[in-house]
Amino acid sequence: MILYHGSNMVVSKPQLISQNRFLDFGFGFYTTTNKEQAISFADKVIKRRKEGIKTVSIYEIDEKIAFQECSVLIFDTPNEAWLDFVSNNRSGNYDGESFDIILGPVADDDVYRTFTLYSAGVFTKKQTLEQLKIKKLYNQLVLTTEKALSYLSYLGTIPKEEF
Repeated sequence: MILYHGSNMVVSKPQLISQNRFLDFGFGFYTTTNKEQAISFADKVIKRRKEGIKTVSIYEIDEKIAFQECSVLIFDTPNEAWLDFVSNNRSGNYDGESFDIILGPVADDDVYRTFTLYSAGVFTKKQTLEQLKIKKLYNQLVLTTEKALSYLSYLGTIPKEEF
């Protein structure tokens, strides 16, 4: 499986770095199988940090081996379990089981608005899930442990002319 990571620098040796904000799947190194999503994320990182160069690093992971040897949580769709997991992580309240790798839909900016309405109590869980069904959701694969990171192989970066 080919994975991409959008950033403001080349990330040839991924590391687990503490974040100052709560993310969908909690603490970890975030990647995606969608190149355009990674490019978009690199844009956001540049705007947020106001430094560096828009960069998308490329990796390969043998998911058959990694998924067999690591603890893995997979969300195939944005279902109720996914909504609860992401909501708890984004609020900093997740205290459940830990996993080496988490794979599932990403709550992008459009989805984030729906989450905000859900968190504010405007949408019920059912309404939120209905809204998410009509959104185009990309995926994210998050590596949360050094063990999981050890399965990544760095391949290079996307050429600048592809941005």
